[in-house]
Amino acid sequence: MDLGSVELVIVQRIQRAKLFVFLRRQRHAIFSDAFQDELATLCKDSAVGQPPLPPAQLALATILQAYTGVSDEEVIEATVMDRRWQLVLDCPLPPFSTGTLVAFRKLLIARDMDRRLIERTVEIAEQTGEVGSRQLRAALDRSPLWGAGRVEDTDNLLGHALK
Repeated sequence: MDLGSVELVIVQRIQRAKLFVFLRRQRHAIFSDAFQDELATLCKDSAVGQPPLPPAQLALATILQAYTGVSDEEVIEATVMDRRWQLVLDCPLPPFSTGTLVAFRKLLIARDMDRRLIERTVEIAEQTGEVGSRQLRAALDRSPLWGAGRVEDTDNLLGHALK
């Protein structure tokens, strides 16, 4: 069975998870070259440490996190345990750490790219009709990631308070 056949079987089995299928199919449209260049300005190349991760992959994880309402730690767990997340992110292992995800979200918010990411995703949803754009916007807008506690999840905020 080739990779395309495996992907088709997985997509058929998760039809109820329309957002996951939509993001898998439309991720190249959402993250056009121009939009990826825009996101790349958030990340800096460094001679030390790990090479930068593709910002589109972090942005997809951020969308899924907002939509599913999971914590930063649960995102990492989902990338290991949930085949739907792996399908969207195109990775069998966690591609990043919790700290990387939190830092990326802070950069998105600091430069108002979080709103741009929502708008871009909803725009593609409207164009394709695969996912209800109103429901998608409502789910993302009510997310704690982009609400009052949008910088860090509750577990991290409680941890800071306890320190």
